[in-house]
Amino acid sequence: MSALAPEARRRSRLGWNLLGLLVFLTAGFPVYWMLNTALKPAKDAIDPDPSLLPTGITLDNFSRALDIADFWGPVARSLVVSLSVVAIGVVVGMLAALAISRFAFRGRKIVIVGILAVQMVPLVAMIIPVFLLLNDLKQYDRLTGLIITYLTFILPFTVWTLRGFIVNIPKELEEAAMVDGCSRTSAFLRVVFPLLAPGMVATSVYGFIQAWNEYLYALMLLSQKHQTATVWLGNFTTKHGTEYAPMMAGSTMMAVPIVVLFLLVQRKMAAGLTAGAVKG
Repeated sequence: MSALAPEARRRSRLGWNLLGLLVFLTAGFPVYWMLNTALKPAKDAIDPDPSLLPTGITLDNFSRALDIADFWGPVARSLVVSLSVVAIGVVVGMLAALAISRFAFRGRKIVIVGILAVQMVPLVAMIIPVFLLLNDLKQYDRLTGLIITYLTFILPFTVWTLRGFIVNIPKELEEAAMVDGCSRTSAFLRVVFPLLAPGMVATSVYGFIQAWNEYLYALMLLSQKHQTATVWLGNFTTKHGTEYAPMMAGSTMMAVPIVVLFLLVQRKMAAGLTAGAVKG
């Protein structure tokens, strides 16, 4: 029995490694194909019998992508919208999560149920009401209107996620700081906030990705003059067909901010994703 145990463990480890490799290949192949198409000649991108490996590398598709339409304007607008949503969402969401987690008030359970209910509503079902509301508020075709719209479906997730992190921070830490002379605000900033930072980073990354990649509301609520980066990609589909190689080049350039963001905050991101799993 003892001689078979190491062999069984090796087989189990091999099986899990193969499963992990399969998941990696499944998730990574679309990214590889995007880069492969972006770097190959345009005529090869529409080849009915495409090659799995690149037969030639060219940067002409990136130049073509920049020539088809203004690139930096939509990217700048997407950055403004995404960063504004993250900044406002994290601050407001943190305060709301703190109130729900630390204070008992009338209607607290209704607020929690309301946060969950809002996340169950399909976003596509709210397009017409949102359009009419923004039109009445004179916010149609404005970045501020798009920011407000994104906050309506990113804030509930932010509040719910940060609430989970705050609940797992013992109240006794704040109480001990207050006994030592700190006010409630000072106790939060000195004790709770540093422990909450990984969760805020993880939530911020999620909010940034949601706002950066959102397409439907940006298409419906903004004109072509104020289009964001995701809508900009639609310029590659014309009456003559779709220019796949420049489109993949544009998609690659759009992915760069997300990749850079992950590289900058990957350690905090990993800590934030696991911090809420252990209580105490």
